[in-house]
Amino acid sequence: MFGDTQSMSESDLWLLPDGVEELLPPEAKRIEELRRQLLDLYHSWGYEMIVPPLLEFLDSLLIGVGRDLELEMFKVTDQLTGRMMGIRADMTPQVARIDSRRSHDVASRFCYIGSVLRTKSPSMFSSRTPIQTGCELYGVVGSAADIEIISLMLETLNLAKISPLHMDIAHVGVYQAILAEAKLSKIQSDELFEALRRKAIPEVDEIAATIPDKAIRQKVMALPRLAGGKEKMKEARRIFAGNPDIEYALDEMSQVAAVIGERYPEVEIYFDFCEMRGYKYYTGLVFAAYTEGLGQAVAKGGRYDEVGRDFGRGRPAMGFSVDLKALYRMGKREWAQPAGAILAPNGQDAELWELIRQLRRSDRVIQLMPGEEADHWASHCDRQIVRDESGQWIVTPLTEFNPNQVK
Repeated sequence: MFGDTQSMSESDLWLLPDGVEELLPPEAKRIEELRRQLLDLYHSWGYEMIVPPLLEFLDSLLIGVGRDLELEMFKVTDQLTGRMMGIRADMTPQVARIDSRRSHDVASRFCYIGSVLRTKSPSMFSSRTPIQTGCELYGVVGSAADIEIISLMLETLNLAKISPLHMDIAHVGVYQAILAEAKLSKIQSDELFEALRRKAIPEVDEIAATIPDKAIRQKVMALPRLAGGKEKMKEARRIFAGNPDIEYALDEMSQVAAVIGERYPEVEIYFDFCEMRGYKYYTGLVFAAYTEGLGQAVAKGGRYDEVGRDFGRGRPAMGFSVDLKALYRMGKREWAQPAGAILAPNGQDAELWELIRQLRRSDRVIQLMPGEEADHWASHCDRQIVRDESGQWIVTPLTEFNPNQVK
């Protein structure tokens, strides 16, 4: 291993793996500022912050919905126990475990912000090390929870100044009900799911052609063609009339869309019966928010009832997630220029140190190191500490900057 390192060129030592990045000034500070503002937003809505561990025993992470994440998860061996551990690729399974340990049956509101690690990127422009941000609401059945989570997601995007926005709303119940009618094989069902997810109409039509019943065949073929506004919902009600499960799902979609449209009239809302991005553990309403110039969702979520069943306590659940780094980079907010710092001379003078300590309670003070040139920091500072004529340390504007005084 050491020999391999020696053989690497100096430039190779600086390379990071594809999809892995580091945050540097000033981006790192601004992302941290956005993180704090989001936590304040979630706190104002009553959501409690949790910090799940970065890695857990693999068995725990792969319970329930985690099975859909296995291929995206890095795995390591615990040197203490010899057991396999996984580095989280998504926080929802961890939140489900945390909720399952609570003894009460009232609604639980959780929020989180933390790094996740994925073996592959969802797209060529995505990071394998996103900072996942999200909120989850447990223990509430019905559209009220859907509306709250979607509203909080849109507030998140508004805080980051992401616009214009449009949102797709779908419902897994529609696909599940049609699948039950079609009675496809497991292979055909998987192929249909992937074709619908990609809106590959020729592939959907090819699979539908194998269905003997003409009415059911037409329903399957209609799915990728039903994408649009209110007129598409009317068409869906006509095509799927008579199936109570689908009618219930359409009612939920319409109700949520009506409330969200009234609350956020600036957001364009579409119905999309192929909105199946993400993992396969959704059980009801699903949604995704988009902005111009980006081919993938900027935020997404949905309902995943009974998500904690394998932990011994299945409950209704609804949530959304977004990458904090993507929020910052796509946002259009203007960031204030950082306040100027105070430049302090090198030295161990007791009076100088006491002044620096006092100033640092409200200001940024950069004290020069031995041999460090003051000119390097002059552009970052608007004040400096110098001795006055009486020998006292005072703060003066940088307009009176004299490198000889601060050396």
